[in-house]
Amino acid sequence: MKKGIHPEEYRTVIFRDISIEESWLGKSSANSKETSAWEDGNEYPLIKVEISNRSHPFFTGKMKFVDTAGRIDKFKKKFAKFAAANPVASEEEEQETKAE
Repeated sequence: MKKGIHPEEYRTVIFRDISIEESWLGKSSANSKETSAWEDGNEYPLIKVEISNRSHPFFTGKMKFVDTAGRIDKFKKKFAKFAAANPVASEEEEQETKAE
């Protein structure tokens, strides 16, 4: 194994699958600004994941609806101010969309 290519700072973290609200302890070097208390009373960094082996259709055998429409609306709302600030670019994009 090559030396110096793997992170040295692995620590215990809480992973939380936000689609099923299930949590588990694991080791990671990923950064997190949030912390959460675990069953043992200690605080650990919290890493949220959208899907895991506990909620993925391949492992569960159940299809699950993903709210992509809500994500699109959230994206449009977030970047609406940029479109208003640059109306020329918005008009060009609309014309390109109509041409296709």
